[in-house]
Amino acid sequence: MPAIRRTAVRRTIRRAAVTGAAATCAFALLGAAPASAAPAHGGGGPGGQKELTGYFTQWGIYSGFMEKNLITTGEINHLTELDYGFSDVTADGLCGSGDSWADYQRPFSATESVSGAADQAGQALLGNFNQLRELKAKYPKLKIVMSIGGWSWSGQFSQLASTAAGRQKFVASCVDQYLKGDLPGLPAGAAAGIFDGFAVDWEYPGEPGNGNPYGPQDTPDYTALMQEFRQQETQAGAAGGKHYLLTANTSANPEFAAKLELRKVAKVVDWFNVMTFDYHGSWEATGPTDLSSALFQDPRDPNPANDRYSVDQAVQYYENQGVRPEQIGLAIPYYAHEWTGVAPGPNGDGLFQPAIAGVAGTPDYNQVVTAPGKTYWDPLAAEPYKYDPASGTFSTYDDPASVWIKGQYIRANNLRGTFVWSLDGDTSDGSLTAALGESLNGR
Repeated sequence: MPAIRRTAVRRTIRRAAVTGAAATCAFALLGAAPASAAPAHGGGGPGGQKELTGYFTQWGIYSGFMEKNLITTGEINHLTELDYGFSDVTADGLCGSGDSWADYQRPFSATESVSGAADQAGQALLGNFNQLRELKAKYPKLKIVMSIGGWSWSGQFSQLASTAAGRQKFVASCVDQYLKGDLPGLPAGAAAGIFDGFAVDWEYPGEPGNGNPYGPQDTPDYTALMQEFRQQETQAGAAGGKHYLLTANTSANPEFAAKLELRKVAKVVDWFNVMTFDYHGSWEATGPTDLSSALFQDPRDPNPANDRYSVDQAVQYYENQGVRPEQIGLAIPYYAHEWTGVAPGPNGDGLFQPAIAGVAGTPDYNQVVTAPGKTYWDPLAAEPYKYDPASGTFSTYDDPASVWIKGQYIRANNLRGTFVWSLDGDTSDGSLTAALGESLNGR
């Protein structure tokens, strides 16, 4: 049945996109997809609500993006969960703050704070954590989750997960700091009640990631680590009858995902946050230019078969490995990957062309949307891209039309929902999050 719905969505998208206009595609789906392809809400959160998880970055406050911005952009009205990135993993194999000033020491002024009141002298908890507490007080249905590791801080996972004692010590430290709220140098329980669980972001078991130690032992050790998280979270919530969330941020690349015992891990996690982005990007310095988060594979893709990726491919892989659709959450990037020195090519749009001058940057969506160039739409992949012939810059990214379509795909295939990286990449009016929220839950 999922494959039938998937085909229906694909046909609707491609039929609607014949004009080449992303907006036309989205509006056509508004009338067609919910009736012909998407079932009633199901397989998501409470009451069948689809999950819309947004990442709030620890360091965003240094560029002026505070928790309060989630309210002013309107993004908060669509979120079911906020993931805080990240907790560090220390050399001693413990959870720890990578920036204690940002996490719980920086005072917020009245104009910066969620409550509109300035932090006071002698206040035990400051920083982002206190603002998260204020956000939860204002929006009590919002779940807030601590994400652990990430690309930069996954270097200790392989070692700490290699023994039962190491796993137990590590998870206990995470529970103590983020669930019990016992932060170094603060009164016991100063941060209690803020976090509703953990998103474990080991990048990646059995793979080097950011030059990290790794080995084949990571496969069973990762399973054992996730089982330890579930056991200790269950114990921590037992007294108050609380279920703490446990999610796993995992690769969308079948080669990387094959290093995970997905069936076993699925028994202990609430769902998988499958990282369905960064399929292609400027690290492929000479190209060919390609799409970083295509919903479907474009058969014109010149890459070899083992380097052609899509969101749909990742979903099929996880389902084939025994993961239930309602345990699959998909990632959406709020940023672009760029190449420079790109020739127009036969279609004049720079797609699938070599890059001559090397790599460019990774701008947020709110930057690329106003950058020079013409926006195009790939009706086969259901994804936009931009090309500026004056500078030879090619950009691949998601926009409100493509995220709306991905929301319909999630509904049609009964998936759990989505997570986005990261909320500070959206426009000042939260256009991406609004389009995604409307598509997922009609709110």
